[in-house]
Amino acid sequence: MVEVPEAEERRAAAAAHKSNMQQQETMKMQQHSSHRVAAHSNNMQQHTGKKKENSVLKLVKVCYGILPPRLGRPHSSSPSVIVIGGGISGIAAARFLHNASFKVLLLESRDRLGGRIHTDYSFGCPVDMGASWLHGVCDENPLAPLIRRLGLTLYRTSGDNSVLYDHDLESFMLFDMDGHQVPQNTVVQVGDVFKKILSETEKVRNEHSHDLSVLQAISIVLDRHPELRQDGLSHEVLQWYICRMEAWFAADADTISLKTWDQASEQVLTGGHGLMVQGYQPVIKALSKDTDIRLNHRVKRITNGYNKVMITVEDGRNFIADAAIITVPLGVLKANLIEFEPKLPEWKQSAIADLGVGNENKIALLFDNVFWPNVELLGVVAPTSYACGYFLNLHKATGHPVLVYMAAGRLACDLEKLSDESAAEFAMLQLKKMFPDATKPVQYLVSRWSTDPDTLGCYSYDLVGKSTDAYDKLRAPIGNLFFGGEAVSSDDHQGSVHGAYESGIMAGENCRRHLIRRHGSLEMLQAVSYREEILEAAVPLQISRM
Repeated sequence: MVEVPEAEERRAAAAAHKSNMQQQETMKMQQHSSHRVAAHSNNMQQHTGKKKENSVLKLVKVCYGILPPRLGRPHSSSPSVIVIGGGISGIAAARFLHNASFKVLLLESRDRLGGRIHTDYSFGCPVDMGASWLHGVCDENPLAPLIRRLGLTLYRTSGDNSVLYDHDLESFMLFDMDGHQVPQNTVVQVGDVFKKILSETEKVRNEHSHDLSVLQAISIVLDRHPELRQDGLSHEVLQWYICRMEAWFAADADTISLKTWDQASEQVLTGGHGLMVQGYQPVIKALSKDTDIRLNHRVKRITNGYNKVMITVEDGRNFIADAAIITVPLGVLKANLIEFEPKLPEWKQSAIADLGVGNENKIALLFDNVFWPNVELLGVVAPTSYACGYFLNLHKATGHPVLVYMAAGRLACDLEKLSDESAAEFAMLQLKKMFPDATKPVQYLVSRWSTDPDTLGCYSYDLVGKSTDAYDKLRAPIGNLFFGGEAVSSDDHQGSVHGAYESGIMAGENCRRHLIRRHGSLEMLQAVSYREEILEAAVPLQISRM
């Protein structure tokens, strides 16, 4: 992998253009084969089962560096790879290839690593303004080995199969708009009704050949079963349940696909959900160690040649390698902020367009003292899901006097139109509906994921009308280009940190095999696959609130 001197850029560009003629033929062949990607993927899932899980865990262990040392350092003949994007997926891909003795360079547009993982320490304690949960507190989670090794603590916020996804009913305290606490029996009763409504939407799905939104299906169910309709306070509690469902997808219910909305929740790993008490930054720091990383390198163009790729960054410099792994967020791909030469094939562009990018933002408030009850979540019910709201109580998990207001979908986008000060004032208005005597925060933080040019959204979800093979096409390679990131995660783990991480490892493995076949290096092919026996630290995951 080389940074191209200015005098040689024209020759490199000409060579890349020439090789693109061959690449066009390769793309035509890939476009023809892409229609079989989904069927092939389904067959593989049916026939591999546990074998696939074990192979992924082996790759994970290679990435963590808890396997035996590498066979050797990268040398002049080692294949070279450029990884684009310094989120956990890109870092995982880079570390995996680094441990496999490849020459690796990671380019990140920000002045920090982590991407949508961003632990802020300005409060004097860790506050995750992006991803904060481990979804699936179990040994099968690919992040479990590293979390154990680092001694990080997880605060379990829910068990398995909670109607509130990553929270349990008993951990909530709800209030109406006048500050009166909602009786817990009302919360439980309406929760049972919500489960029945969601169960009935499956019948609606089976009756329609075309896709509907989840909100449309709920409306049909309520028309058919008037007894499930709620009035007064119970109606507001039902809207709050819908609000929580929308937060899980980071999208409004009228945009979420009925056909596939429940598949991701069905594929969640066992063990419930755990909040990262020390934040996710220690994970990023550990994974990025000893990796060649260039911050403030915003990629503007990717030239995909027959044997090489050339990456052009914002200041005009070019970097050339044998292959590239692209892990930028789906929102960046949808906005066409990176120019591809040649253009991405139609099937890839269609997959990018078919998927949705949700938005969820946080307003973190630091107080001098705790004036709220000792529960994990505080919520406000309202006549519409848009007007509902809730706060995560970090004091319960971390001991620090911090509340985090969380907003998803259109509300999250609307809050980004406000200044940080106005957004904090909005959160305080919500808080004072529950606690009129709430004191002013001494400090606040506001996230803006949908207007951040490096993300343009929070995480992916299934839009109404999404094609069934969109994810398979999104992750499919194109010549020397490979794709990672939460949106291409396998097994419906999109939107999760472990899904993003696993996708980076798999992209790294696919890229490794591709280049080794091309270079004909059998020794390097065996460099990773032979390491099957490892001794993990016999330390359990540290979990509170069992």
